[in-house]
Amino acid sequence: MPKPVDIDWKEKHLNTTTPAPAWFENAINAPFESRFVTVSGCDIHYLEWAHRGQKKDGPSILFVHGGGAHAHWWRFTAPLLEHYRVAAIDLSGMGDSGRRKKYSASLRSKEIQAVLENSSFVGKQAFVVGHSFGGYMSMRFAADYGDLVGGVVIVDSPVYRPDGDLPITPRRALSLERYYPSFEIALDRFKLLPAQQCRNEYIVEFIARHSIHQTEQGWTWKFDVSAMGKNRWSEPFDQHIKNSKSRMALIYGERSALVSQDTARYMSTLMKQESPVTQIADAAHHLMLDQPHAFVESLKAILEQWSTT
Repeated sequence: MPKPVDIDWKEKHLNTTTPAPAWFENAINAPFESRFVTVSGCDIHYLEWAHRGQKKDGPSILFVHGGGAHAHWWRFTAPLLEHYRVAAIDLSGMGDSGRRKKYSASLRSKEIQAVLENSSFVGKQAFVVGHSFGGYMSMRFAADYGDLVGGVVIVDSPVYRPDGDLPITPRRALSLERYYPSFEIALDRFKLLPAQQCRNEYIVEFIARHSIHQTEQGWTWKFDVSAMGKNRWSEPFDQHIKNSKSRMALIYGERSALVSQDTARYMSTLMKQESPVTQIADAAHHLMLDQPHAFVESLKAILEQWSTT
């Protein structure tokens, strides 16, 4: 398989067939670059969108995807943030990044830090935004390297009360690599985890098409199953929030299967004072798929507030 820098991201099998609105087509066709940085012996891939006239030291955002996901989950979101320089990382073992023999939150924290520095996304006007599993890795980053940025936004990544606040949907560990005889069969097997309905089927199809690659054994998902084991939750995330070296915020979905209002209230007690908590109406866990424009506007409001304080 060619390296992502050599891939034509407009190859026929990557084109969606579900009718989509003009804003979405314009967003996914916005120019970007495919880049790598090596972190502890592993090639980390990320996408970076054209600066569109922004100053090199202007405001910037690094998006961090969820478990088993990839940078293309942000392809339809990044161009909507027209006043920001934007990048999106593939964490090790996922997307088009390399694989490791062993994964850890500390290594992934270092991967986030390396991409930020490689793109010159550092300083008070730089922000990290992590969804789901990426939110957890962003919590660890905030504790390790948070002083490099102006703030970290957690998107629907729950930290539960120690006295028994339980998720509605259990966290899932994967252990079996699955192969399919054709791209179409693999595409048909794609599902959001945790399971949810999404009215914006064109977004789900776009993400699914970028989640599959071909190997000698057949078509399979672009993540290493060993990167999705139970140990990915074995971190004191509550302490990472408390020990954050940067400001933090939380965005969560009104219909999230993972973050309830009570969980959001508890997480706000772990954060420093004046940490914004925003609920996206009519959105489940994958809220940027359900309500992409509301998510972008909520994110802008948080970052603009931080930029003026």
